[in-house]
Amino acid sequence: MNAQTPTHRLRAGMVGIGMIFDETYRPFFERTHAEGMYDRRFGDVAVELSAVASRTGKRTDAYLKSAGNRIGPCQNFHGNHSVAEMLKGGIDFGCVATPDDRHFEASQAILSAGAHLLVEKPSVLTLSELDQLIELANEKNVLAKVVYHKLLDPDHKKMRTLVVDDVLQHVNNGYCSLLEPKSISGSQFAEWIKGRNPGTYVAVHYIKLIDFSFGGKLKTITATGQRGIVGPASGNTWDSTQMRMIYEYPTGREAAFDIHTSWVTPDNFPGYVEQEVQFRFDNGLWNGHSRKRGVECTVEGKTPFTLKNSMNNHYNGTFCEPWGERSQRGYGIEVLERFAREVAYVEYAGSKEDRSKRLAEMRKLNYNDLAADRQTVAAVQALEAILAHAADGEPDCVVRVNDEQGGLVLYRPGSQEPEVLYSGSV
Repeated sequence: MNAQTPTHRLRAGMVGIGMIFDETYRPFFERTHAEGMYDRRFGDVAVELSAVASRTGKRTDAYLKSAGNRIGPCQNFHGNHSVAEMLKGGIDFGCVATPDDRHFEASQAILSAGAHLLVEKPSVLTLSELDQLIELANEKNVLAKVVYHKLLDPDHKKMRTLVVDDVLQHVNNGYCSLLEPKSISGSQFAEWIKGRNPGTYVAVHYIKLIDFSFGGKLKTITATGQRGIVGPASGNTWDSTQMRMIYEYPTGREAAFDIHTSWVTPDNFPGYVEQEVQFRFDNGLWNGHSRKRGVECTVEGKTPFTLKNSMNNHYNGTFCEPWGERSQRGYGIEVLERFAREVAYVEYAGSKEDRSKRLAEMRKLNYNDLAADRQTVAAVQALEAILAHAADGEPDCVVRVNDEQGGLVLYRPGSQEPEVLYSGSV
């Protein structure tokens, strides 16, 4: 066999081709097209973007024309039935990077076709949808995973390492803040922002960071927010949200976590995104700040508009390597490669008879498996419900997890009747 001939092949389908595709999936697929993917356990695997499904197909067409030989043959499906048409051609795994309230339908279709799934955060917006996807993945014997790229941030990985090694002992409370520029809500996501909020779309990264890093049982969720900039002050489109989660740990002690999120920061803010975390422990304190860990750059006529003063070169950066090669890398791309390696391991790292063992092994990875996403999705569903009641004139609702009324129960001030959002156990 020619040394350049891949041993195996993985065909990928992409649902949605917006900003997230351009920043992470595009460089991932372009690199694997050029270099393939190798591991001693499964050999040389060709990973190819074989099809894209989108609403209009215009961005796909523009990308395929500009990409040239950086990508292989790729079909462009568009319209109301684009996902179904894409799946007819056959794929090995499908990636979903649409607005979050469209994740479920596309994910369900991919799993039903017997393909592995990778869906952007939040995976889905309700626990009942999560249950259906997990059941489908089990029925079809495929992986169902969700992208939480911030878990691969070197700073977050280091913090978790100190927690795992018992250097930082028992978290007491935490604060997370993520502020995005107004252009995010006003242009990049203007098509789908109506009726949505930045907490669900952005804060879910920190919900997962807290849930994954510290463990414990989610008990209570409260939230509030502000309106009036990207939508009417009396409407259901939110400029910013403030969310609190209470967790209980095996010792019986509790910890409170506050997550503040906004997508109406002025566009001339010096950083692309302002991200900050603080966690207090029995014996220590962890502070992280995305801008202060980085660099500052000023270019006349460019900063801070077309080029920001502060850059996050860890998440995703374009570089001219010392040896002259142009590259694009970072943990936002690394997380996608990790999923592709998990799929390749399941399919090619041994005999067909042992595939079920390899599948079970990859499903145990609770940083991205849908089955380990229950408390995160519960927090998202609670946030959505609390904000919906606030928009209807009922602020200050509280959602409790696994109480005597059900798995996810909303309580309204002044009302004796709870609203059961999810009856099963979270």
